[in-house]
Amino acid sequence: MAGADGRADVSAGSSASARAAQLRARARRGVWRRVLAWLGWNPGARRADAVAARWDLGAAAEATTAGLLQVLHRQGWHVLHDRSLPGSRANLDHVLVSPCGTAVVVLDTKRWHARQPTHLVRGRVHCGTDDRHGQIEAVARYADRVARVVGLPAGAVWPLLVVHGSPVAGGHLEARVPGWEGPVWVLGPDLLVPTLAASPNGRDAERAALLAAHVQRVLPPYAAGG
Repeated sequence: MAGADGRADVSAGSSASARAAQLRARARRGVWRRVLAWLGWNPGARRADAVAARWDLGAAAEATTAGLLQVLHRQGWHVLHDRSLPGSRANLDHVLVSPCGTAVVVLDTKRWHARQPTHLVRGRVHCGTDDRHGQIEAVARYADRVARVVGLPAGAVWPLLVVHGSPVAGGHLEARVPGWEGPVWVLGPDLLVPTLAASPNGRDAERAALLAAHVQRVLPPYAAGG
């Protein structure tokens, strides 16, 4: 967990990894299912393994994002990973408190098809021909709920999405969501840290530490269930 010194929470991707393990274990529950899976005669296990592989890819992408964010600690950022969102079953991949101590970033990590570009089609985010705008809307909803839980104005919480694999057109997109006043930034990994590093106005270490401690309390570590 990131503390007052701003060190990174090492649990990035842990809930996704846990979900993958759960899927594999459930498909092999009982001796007979394990034997059939070993023989290749358990179609449920094959399906579970395919879904679990996608969760593993997501966990790896979250860990990659966490690695990119480490450089921000020296600039006074506080970084948390895999947090719960009260009142929701969703987890927050990454939550950052800015060095000025007045802003929070809700950052979602995605890994999309590497051969398909991420771009805007009539104002909606697509990966290739697939409409992914629902995931943009979800990040805006998370940011809105975080603002209410933390006790900040909506304008002080920034929803961002970083896409691994799929190249983001121009490196970044500004997506709009009904009901959310500002843009949701969609970034490629190369622009993630430069965009964040350029955003805070000023630096107040004490104020940032106090806000980070409050965020840790109200957004506890995520515990994957079931």
